[in-house]
Amino acid sequence: MSGRSATLNVCSIAAVLPPGFVGEASVEVIILGIDPGLANTGWGVVERDGSKLRCLAYGCIETGAREELAQRLARIHEAVRDVIVRYRPTECAVESVFFGSNAKSAFATGQARGVALLATADAKLAVGDYSPVQIKNAVVGSGTADKAQVQYMVRVMLGLDHEPKPDHAADALAAAITHANLRGRAALETSAASASAPGSAARGIRKATR
Repeated sequence: MSGRSATLNVCSIAAVLPPGFVGEASVEVIILGIDPGLANTGWGVVERDGSKLRCLAYGCIETGAREELAQRLARIHEAVRDVIVRYRPTECAVESVFFGSNAKSAFATGQARGVALLATADAKLAVGDYSPVQIKNAVVGSGTADKAQVQYMVRVMLGLDHEPKPDHAADALAAAITHANLRGRAALETSAASASAPGSAARGIRKATR
């Protein structure tokens, strides 16, 4: 994997989803989580098999401030593409850009997010977009949770023997966990809505079990 620095941590520990996490009980899916940033783009790959979650790998793509912008973006795109080729996810969860008081930083993050999404589009991955508040609520139970709390809960939810670092990678794993939860709920809601429509029960079941 190219880049000024691209950390890689491989993990194969499985954990059982806690109560409240719902979805397709027998469907296995590999999810790539991305926490975009121009200087640091975190990524994490999580496998969901029924009620079990397993961390496959995580890492962080780093680029240097002295590099040309185009080169930094190319590195991010290439590294994300390499992760997709290596772990073959079918779905992706990307943290949305938070537009705070620093517009310049938000713009740079948006550029990094764009090239990461381009890599997922090239691989034809289904993509879920989640705000930082959504991710914190799903993983910690509070939209105001700090990074240390997110790291701790990611460790617990994935059954790891350590807290994933750097925090960019932990945030990416948290995005993947959020998607694992919300995609299941969305499938059930779609199935329920389709089943309740006149003459569409069979169609709803097919959609939910694809």
